[in-house]
Amino acid sequence: MVKNFLIIIISQMFLFANEQIILVVADEFNSTKAKLLCFENNRAIFAPIEVNLGALGVAFGAGEIEFLKTDADPIKKEGDKKAPLGIFTLESVFGYEKDMNIKMPYLHVTEELICVDDSNSKSYNQIIKKSSKLPASYEEMRREDAQYELGITVGHNKEQIPQMGSCIFIHVEKSKDAPTAGCTSMKLEDITKIVHWLDKSKNPILIQILSSQKRELAKLYPLLEI
Repeated sequence: MVKNFLIIIISQMFLFANEQIILVVADEFNSTKAKLLCFENNRAIFAPIEVNLGALGVAFGAGEIEFLKTDADPIKKEGDKKAPLGIFTLESVFGYEKDMNIKMPYLHVTEELICVDDSNSKSYNQIIKKSSKLPASYEEMRREDAQYELGITVGHNKEQIPQMGSCIFIHVEKSKDAPTAGCTSMKLEDITKIVHWLDKSKNPILIQILSSQKRELAKLYPLLEI
């Protein structure tokens, strides 16, 4: 009883602390496209943006607050090519430019950086510098296709639970309508606009949901102008 009460209090504190929200709404679990909206103090900031999701749709991820789900609903797993559903903190911005005048922590992406997707590694789900002993599986952050020219690190699976999914970003789309390996992607001009709007002091978050979860979201954020 005490534990449940504390969870409720912590959840309420987290919800009220978020002044900036990126909301992504997909139609169904197998959707590879979605609509993205940006809110500040519950009001929409930009016109809706069309984004790409995982090649095999979406699944419930490991975020800050869990949405209601059934035993039959898909759960995010490593390599499943599904974008995570849930509420996630937005940790930092990364990109190919050496410096950026933004209000988020910024990581300059060089050829030394990799993101580890090897569940057996102590660096699982982390961006690290290459060393003489590389993990069994990882992805290069300085990509030839420029998908990571500009991106936002999503706080998914921050506890590094093995096989729960790693390296979840909002990033530049590979091409128009091209689905991702499990991230959320869009045009460079759109993500540039979002990156310059984000402010770490306003506790920005990503909320990814299905259309059917809008009512549940409204209970958490009753003032949000969806």
